[in-house]
Amino acid sequence: MDKATEKRFNLAFNIFLVTGMIVAVTITTVFKLQQPGVKTFILLLAAFGSVMGVVNTVLSANGHILTFVFGFLDVLAATVVYLDNGIMGNFALHAFYFLPMQFVGFWQWSKRGAKVKSGEEDSHLKARRLTGRQWAWLVAGIVAGVAATYLILYLVDSAQLGAGKIDSINKPKILLDATVMTLNIAGQVLLSFAFMEQWYIWILVNISSISLWTVALVGGTGSGNAAVMLIKYIFYLLNSLNGLRIWLKLCKEPNRPLALEADLDN
Repeated sequence: MDKATEKRFNLAFNIFLVTGMIVAVTITTVFKLQQPGVKTFILLLAAFGSVMGVVNTVLSANGHILTFVFGFLDVLAATVVYLDNGIMGNFALHAFYFLPMQFVGFWQWSKRGAKVKSGEEDSHLKARRLTGRQWAWLVAGIVAGVAATYLILYLVDSAQLGAGKIDSINKPKILLDATVMTLNIAGQVLLSFAFMEQWYIWILVNISSISLWTVALVGGTGSGNAAVMLIKYIFYLLNSLNGLRIWLKLCKEPNRPLALEADLDN
């Protein structure tokens, strides 16, 4: 598609994501608030974080540095939600990794040309691609990370349940949790250093997270916000597919401003 058509499509798609998320979160939150035993503060915090997260990912897909401002708000809310749900691996990941990485990402994107107000041609984010060797290190790191994280989470669950209940450990859930954590770490590194391949990672993260929150929703282990988190990651997946499309073009045309960036600055 030509630039004008792409710009209109991108604008409409992003409006759909943000508006759709706000509507979905509002309906889900109102419904959940009517149920007994719901933790109102946690539910409202999850709803707020979900909206901030969609805005964050939309800005990220379009290469806008304000993604890290909204990302900070999203991660801060998610940290509390994961703690309340007892998903301690993701709690630690958000509190001790994602929160500080928002500042790292803002600094790195600033060094690569991204600015809050992009009024000049050279003020746009300059994306890059992984080399073959970097791909090899990435894959090896992910495999090693999943294995190490799985072992740690397994040992933690074993210690909590006791020697007599080891057989009751949910190994598939631990593997899924370990995979999500490791992919999140890898994706954040690629995002902070403006590598296009981050979108392959985020697609896997979102599919895994959808599975994780579906299990929580069906099993009733959440505190009333599992549905909100599930909807959030569905919208994330849609945005990741669009982000991959945009960044593939950006890498082919390194001096071309990202579609919609002018709109986001107005």
